[in-house]
Amino acid sequence: MLFPEAVRTHLYIDGFNLYYGCLKDSAFKWLNPAQMAALLLPGHTITAIDYFSANVSARPGDPDQPIRQQTYFRALRSLPHLTIHLGYFKAHRVRMPLVNPPPGGPGMVLVWRTDEKGSDVNLATQMLVDGFDYAYECAVLVTNDSDLQGPIRAVQQKLGRKVGLLNPQQRPGRALHGAVDFYKKIREGVLIASQFGDQTNLTKNHGSNVSWMKSKRASFLRLGGLFQMSGIMTRHPKRPENS
Repeated sequence: MLFPEAVRTHLYIDGFNLYYGCLKDSAFKWLNPAQMAALLLPGHTITAIDYFSANVSARPGDPDQPIRQQTYFRALRSLPHLTIHLGYFKAHRVRMPLVNPPPGGPGMVLVWRTDEKGSDVNLATQMLVDGFDYAYECAVLVTNDSDLQGPIRAVQQKLGRKVGLLNPQQRPGRALHGAVDFYKKIREGVLIASQFGDQTNLTKNHGSNVSWMKSKRASFLRLGGLFQMSGIMTRHPKRPENS
């Protein structure tokens, strides 16, 4: 057995925290989270990955944003051990102060504010439910959301499980680091080595994900071999996907 003492681990990803923390202004948005976990969590058997996000809408300056997001979601669904959980966006008009108001001009302007709702609650709920179901020995979160300190302590103190953190932020908050058993920062080298290949065909058939990819870096078969070498299970029953 390659990892005789491998820890059964679930990975919980706050999609928007990950995106705005280390992907937004980078060339590494085509991120394969399973490969990232393999590189950052040696000795862990990743039995499931739960990805929390929300569908974005087209904007005047970026009408293709939803197309890019759905393309990435299809790539994520090609990983048979990953489930996407969707929250929602709430848009409303608010008055906000200008940083440098023009002389004699207004100090406040009316803007659209878009808030993503549900990801933090959904993530915390799923982590707790999985913990009560004995689905993991260790939960690892990809986030920098300090609001998750309470659920983390519950998993540790009430359920006796370990909780780790992969922090995507350049300036991570210390409060969350102090709440977990271990943490690692997601660095650029890991992002470079954790990219999906060039997408050539992705199809979805009755809930089963089928993917064929051609890559400059690695073929899909080689990625599958990497998952096995790193203790990541590539086949297991999937929970129904939230929509």
